[in-house]
This record gives sequence, C-alpha cells and structure tokens, in this order.
Amino acid sequence: MAMLGKRRPKRAASGVSGLQGRKADDRQAPAAAREQEPDLLTIQGLAHDGRGVARTDQGKTVFVEGALPGERVRVAVHRTRKRFDEAHVRELVTPSDERAAPPCPHFARCGGCDLQHLALPAQRRHKQAVLTELLGRQGIALDNAPELLAGTGEDYRRRARLGVKVDADGGVHLGFRARHTHRLVDIETCSVLVPALEALLAPLHRQLAELEAPRQVGHLELLESDRGVVLLVRQLRDHAADTRRWQAFAAAQGVHLARWLGREAPSLEWLTPMPALACHVPGPAGEMALRVEPGDFLQANAEVNRLMVGAALAWLSPHLGEARLLDLFAGIGNFSLPLAAAGARVTTAEGSPAMVERLAGNATANGLAIDAHQADLGDPAAVRALLAAARPEVVVLDPPREGAEAASQALVAHPVAHLLYVSCDPATLARDAAHLVQGGYRIVRAAVADMFVHTSHLESMLMFEFTGSTRDPQGAPSDG
Repeated sequence: MAMLGKRRPKRAASGVSGLQGRKADDRQAPAAAREQEPDLLTIQGLAHDGRGVARTDQGKTVFVEGALPGERVRVAVHRTRKRFDEAHVRELVTPSDERAAPPCPHFARCGGCDLQHLALPAQRRHKQAVLTELLGRQGIALDNAPELLAGTGEDYRRRARLGVKVDADGGVHLGFRARHTHRLVDIETCSVLVPALEALLAPLHRQLAELEAPRQVGHLELLESDRGVVLLVRQLRDHAADTRRWQAFAAAQGVHLARWLGREAPSLEWLTPMPALACHVPGPAGEMALRVEPGDFLQANAEVNRLMVGAALAWLSPHLGEARLLDLFAGIGNFSLPLAAAGARVTTAEGSPAMVERLAGNATANGLAIDAHQADLGDPAAVRALLAAARPEVVVLDPPREGAEAASQALVAHPVAHLLYVSCDPATLARDAAHLVQGGYRIVRAAVADMFVHTSHLESMLMFEFTGSTRDPQGAPSDG
C-alpha cells in the first residue's frame, strides 16, 4: 500500500528472510574474495524476500539473488556478514523447471519486480508458504492453506512514483531505483503499469529533457483514476517557463496536472482544472464510488483490491445484520463503507484528520451514516477508549506496515466476536496474530492477496473469532 504524494511510514527492520539490517560487523567482501573462482552451490529454498537460500560446505547460509530452489549455481559473494553471506549468480549450471523468462527488459537492474524469473503460479505458492511459515514461527497452525486472491500478471499497477535525476553531464534520467541502491535506472517501458501510464514514459523522458530547470523536479507521480490519468510533479522551486511547459504537456497528452511545490512543506497546486477523482469498490448492491485526492491512501492494484473487499463482504456478511462494527485505520472507507452498505452500524477511526473528512464525505455521497473519528491508533489507551465507546461485535484492522500491536493487545482486553485483520506486512501480522491467539482468538479463514505481482511483497487477510480459549507462549491451549 502507498500514498499519492507522500510515503507511508517505513517498516522497522524485522529480521525476516535474512534482511536483518546492517550491523557493526557487516562488511563488503574483500577484493580477493570477489575475484576468486565462484562457489558452486545448490539452492535449497526461497527466502521470504525472494532470494535463493543455500549453505556452504562449512554450513554458513548464503542468500543468492536471482536463484531458485533446486538450481545449481556458481555465485559471487558481494557482502559477508557474521552469520550469513549475500551473493549473486555468476553462472546458472542447472536451472529450475519453474524458471521463467522475465517479461521486462529492466529486470535485474530495476529494484521493482524481483520475482519475474519465477513462474507466476510458483510466485503465488511461495507467498502462501511465507504467510504459513511466519504464523508457524509464532506457534500458529492454519487449518487450511491460505486462499489466493489474484488478478492478472501484467498491466495492473495504476500508480507509480518515478525518480528524476540530472547527472554531472546534464543528462536527465527518469525511472525507478536500482535494487538496494539510490542509483536511478532509466525506464522506457514497464510491463506492470496499466497501459495508460506506460504510454507516458517515453513522452515524459522527452519532456524532462526540454525543461530549463530539470534539477528543480524531485520526482513524478502517475495515477490512473476513474476520471483519467493524473500527473503530479514534485517541484522544489517555481519556474514559470517550465510550468507553462508542463501545462502544454498535459494538454497534449490529455492528462490532469498538479504539482507539489516547495522543499520542506510542499503545497498541492492544480495546474489544470481539478478533477473529482474517484475509485470504485464492490458493494452488496453494486459499485460504490469513493472520492480520493493526492496524498490519500490508495491500493495500487485496483483488481486485487476489489477481490479483497469482496472477500471481506463474503467473510463478514453472515455476522453483520445490525451488528456494531469498528474499522481502525479506515482510510477513505475502502472496507468500512461496503460493510456499512451491507447493514453494519459502522464507527471508523483514522490517524489523519484529512482522511477522516474524506471518509465522512464518501459516506454521505453513498447515502450512508457512519461515526468517523480521528485517533492515534498506536496509543493503546486511545484504542481501548474507541472499543469502550463503540462496543463493537466486529472489528476491521487495516494498518500500515508496522502493524497494529496496540490494537491487538487492546482487543485481548476488550474481545469482540469477529475480527478481520488486513495486512501489508506478514511479519507484523504474525506478531499481532500471536497476541490475539494467546488472548483467546482463533483463525477461521486466511487469504493471501497478490497485490504486487512479480514482487516478494504480499497482502494478507486473517479472520479471527473469539473463543475464550487462550494459549501459553509455547502454543499449548488452556482455558481462559
């Protein structure tokens, strides 16, 4: 999940999948080690981040970029650490049957789609296995494999953030960051962007080259909305001639144009008439339109988001009726408004006052009555107060990457009959699920949503019911 115009909070290092973060003893492999004959290794599995996992004859773990389970590869170590090494493939000796030809010419240079070399069905099985394994580490076993919510493999991404850089020779570059670096990779095509956005890449390269002050452009953002394509220019300082060039570009390309202007506290300015942007989600009686503005929380994959909202309706509808429902981290109403339309009496909470206002407006536009609140959802006392006031039978959680630990702990102290947890980080989801299971909840349904195809990122949905039966730290059941 991401925002238009600003980034969501960064995930804290979790120690998952060999990505424990750089420590004092991290070091680059010495030149002699990098130049020696590459080691021949057998890849035994796939780490959560999509790298192959192997072990040396001495038993040290090696994470190998671009390698797949079952393959024999010669590798070069590019970073050594105390407990493991990081390497890349020098020679593919025995390929996997599940190796695929990457559809993107920028694969292995661009930092985006890191699993394009793995066949799509295998990518999705891997994501289901990641969720199962992370829950297993917390002593939680699923009764059934997670359901899969997946759309197309290409042309799915309706928003993108493109970096802009001017090199020492004055050359202007536009694209995405290279993997694990701040270096920009020029992008002329992108197979995961929706066609309307991909079609703008080449014209944008030409446009940037014609600017008088390209160094004043920080980045560009593209969004395909129900009202057409929106181009947002992050401009550090005003430049009148270049502003006119951007307006001419927008007219020629038929796109809406806005900019974030300023360095420290940029303000949003529309350079073409402001459109009434909206996205659509499924409701119990048909499509529901939700207004959205730059800076709002919006899923990148519209098709998979629809599947997730549909799953929420299917899973929770039997428990709604006139039930009281509390939606924490409610955003623009992506889940809460379809559930309100299904009959629930909805209270929502969100940290951003602007998002609270947007959600309330979306409710009114759809003829729904909800009770919208602004609250610090990382504060256990604030969450407990919301639970005490709303007295919900059903709770929906859809937090950012850091998860909802405070809310999970509050839900143990104030249990509800049914809980739907939607997560964009399986590691923090597993952590919070452990609090809930130890506090008397059990998982009754699970799903993995392939929101970002060809990447190791996955969205998850878990549905809990409160049983009152708690577990000790080792996972053994006991009567609460």
